[in-house]
Amino acid sequence: MNIGANIAFLKKKLPTHVKLVAVSKFHPAEDIMEAYEAGQRLFGENRAQELTAKQKILPQDIEWHFIGALQNNKVKDIAPFVHTIQSVDSLKLLHEINKQAGKQRRIIRIFLEIHIAKEQSKHGFEPEECKAIWSKEDLNAYPNIRFGGLMGMATFTDNKEQVKSEFDLLRQLFCDLKSSSFKNCESFTELSMGMTDDYEIALSEGSTIVRIGSFIFGPRT
Repeated sequence: MNIGANIAFLKKKLPTHVKLVAVSKFHPAEDIMEAYEAGQRLFGENRAQELTAKQKILPQDIEWHFIGALQNNKVKDIAPFVHTIQSVDSLKLLHEINKQAGKQRRIIRIFLEIHIAKEQSKHGFEPEECKAIWSKEDLNAYPNIRFGGLMGMATFTDNKEQVKSEFDLLRQLFCDLKSSSFKNCESFTELSMGMTDDYEIALSEGSTIVRIGSFIFGPRT
């Protein structure tokens, strides 16, 4: 498994405006360093304990993205250093991130996670719920939050048309919110969708960030 070559291959395929988050969860620090030495700086983790352990021993210019379900009581552990939390799925979690970021005198970028898959095991706001919430919420109530955009995961299926329709739903929601509740929010620019098996479909639907793990690092260890 040549991690550096895999990253180079992906970056040649991705449009210049699309960012690559290398999903390093369950992979050792040595693998992350191999990707780092190949020029990769954005990495995604989904467990607070694993992330904090890696952050302590890896280069400090890594841009860490938290991409999994995040418990409120774990926010304080990653608040001192995390760059982006892509998986904000409740107002309660958002309030906690704002609180802990304030304690660190930091601003943390977040993405609202939207539930677009048919699988109930996946997390996120329902699209209509999200529109209703943000028609009422005041962005100024979150001074330590930078609203970055939306994130979503499509159904794990071989049905490409279904995956395409789910990504299209997320793109439409992003456009709706960008023209309404977030029209004055200059940082609301990113649409994070697409993983190893479906990132090409996501790109065709307007993704600006792809989260790719197994293609880069191989099977989880």
